Amino acid sequence: MMWTLRNRAVEASSPGGTLVDPLAVRLYETLDYPYENFGKPSQSHALRARAFDDEIRAFLADHPGGTVVALGEGLQTSYWRIGDPDVRWVSIDLPEVVALRRQLLPDEPHVTTLAVSALDRSWMDHVDTGRVVFVSAEGLLMYLPADESLSLIGDCARRFPGGRMMFDSIPKWLSRKTQKGLRIHGDYTVPPMPFHLSAGDAADLPGQVPDLAFTREVTLPLGRGLWGSTLLRRLSDLRPLRNSRPTLTLCGFAG
Repeated sequence: MMWTLRNRAVEASSPGGTLVDPLAVRLYETLDYPYENFGKPSQSHALRARAFDDEIRAFLADHPGGTVVALGEGLQTSYWRIGDPDVRWVSIDLPEVVALRRQLLPDEPHVTTLAVSALDRSWMDHVDTGRVVFVSAEGLLMYLPADESLSLIGDCARRFPGGRMMFDSIPKWLSRKTQKGLRIHGDYTVPPMPFHLSAGDAADLPGQVPDLAFTREVTLPLGRGLWGSTLLRRLSDLRPLRNSRPTLTLCGFAG
């Protein structure tokens, strides 16, 4: 949670930064936390946030007044970046994280916050199914067992017909490294990430998950420096590199 907050805030406050996120910058500058444990900042989380924002904005343009459910939201500030006055936002996270969000983030009448695990399906009963639903699982599914992640996708598809879901995933080799203990800097070891899904695997999901109408890979926005290289982007889309890198997936629900 703090790792992604730091990376978004640093990018948002950098000259020529590719993300506008003043609330994240304020949190980053206010909270006393040993961010240096995470090593050098990366643009990855800021670009990921932009990709999710873009898909949610496109969804809301097609479905004004729609509902966005943000699973495992942590200290994400997506609601304020998107700034849609008609959206109904449902934020889901564990009780200790919800307590922190309530302490640090503004109270918003259109935001419903539920202190439950994303795997506790009771949150679904609090979502207005009279509105089309977009489920956002940014930085979440890779931390869950594979069967739990796939079951959650399937249950969302069944409960919210005609809706959408977006998630990010990592390749198999990276998943294995995290389960053996992957240090990114000093003594900081990233949590195990047992769920892996390549771009090719994601394309096959509609044949495996009931009520899933389609999947589409979402392209990460270009950033600065190497993150903005169109040559590297083209190379990463070639096989076998395409299935050896992280990917973003948008799912469409049947009905």
